[in-house]
Amino acid sequence: MKEINDIITAYNDLDLSKNKVALATVIYVEGSSYRRAGARMLVQDNGIWIGGISGGCLEGDALKKANHCIARNKVEVVRYDTSKEDEEQIGAGLGCNGIIDVLLSPIIQEDSNNPIHILESCVNDRKANCLVTIINSDLDGLSAGEMYKYNTESKFPEQLTADINAALISGRSSVKTYDNLSVFIEILLPSLNVVLFGSSYDIYPLLKIGHELGWHMSVVTNPAKASRKMQLLSDTIYPKDATIPYDDFTAFVLMAHDYKTDKDNLVMALQTNVPYVGMLGPLKRKNKAINELKDNGQTFTTEQLNRLYNPIGLDIGSSTPEEIALAILAEIRAHFLVEMVGFYVKKLGLFMREVKSWKLEVGS
Repeated sequence: MKEINDIITAYNDLDLSKNKVALATVIYVEGSSYRRAGARMLVQDNGIWIGGISGGCLEGDALKKANHCIARNKVEVVRYDTSKEDEEQIGAGLGCNGIIDVLLSPIIQEDSNNPIHILESCVNDRKANCLVTIINSDLDGLSAGEMYKYNTESKFPEQLTADINAALISGRSSVKTYDNLSVFIEILLPSLNVVLFGSSYDIYPLLKIGHELGWHMSVVTNPAKASRKMQLLSDTIYPKDATIPYDDFTAFVLMAHDYKTDKDNLVMALQTNVPYVGMLGPLKRKNKAINELKDNGQTFTTEQLNRLYNPIGLDIGSSTPEEIALAILAEIRAHFLVEMVGFYVKKLGLFMREVKSWKLEVGS
């Protein structure tokens, strides 16, 4: 979502009476590629672009081709085949070894299905959206380059509607071709929402990295004690007794460095449906808290405990606050990736967690 926000900001800052633009979107990838389907860059006719469709190797050529599309006001799909050792082929000899299709669409400001406007309408949504971009069409009312935000009232051909619903279930974007229509069906997820329960110095690397990722970063602490730096880096600061809003893309991180506070927050967090609850500290500290709570009559289901990650963060040998922050945010990202890509990857994620838990118990 960060790239989309950058593109929207750049587009809204343009003087469109003087600048013409096109949107380049990766719609298909086969084999190895630096970026995946849904990667975008906004191309201006003055040679400036925002975003990216590769690691820098395809942008120059895409810029030239996008400007040709702007001049002709024509939508075009360009294929880059980096798997062939052909000197005439853009991408030959590069590190990637795959096929990338890029849709180049001149942007018409007044078009009600202007892709930039549709993307902007998704920025604050806290749910998965399905976007349908027309690649080519012989149907009345559907023009190449237009984008549609799908809802239950959308009127699309029956097979396309069925494929959209399948994409919403699987979470996977894809190109679909029918007799008189070709579209890019894209699942667009909201940015992750991370809530940090604590106010010690080690939250600052988390806030900095999360901000750079474009995630929504919040802190639960006494607002009167929140430093200026914390206020600048946080999207929201909640008082300790606040009811924290959450959704399917929210992570709670318990890091108060106070045993009682973390234990109280643990009960609160597990009573919600927050998909990821991470607790700072060693495994025996978490086990102590769980056992004490059970002794006091608190019960936890298997489903609740499966959402609890402790020790928090991937095991990458972290020792500094910055490295620990990296490990925590990487684990959060991995958790939501597992949730997105389906049952078999979930099984793999659970297996990896079991191995991690076994290693920790053996070593504790």
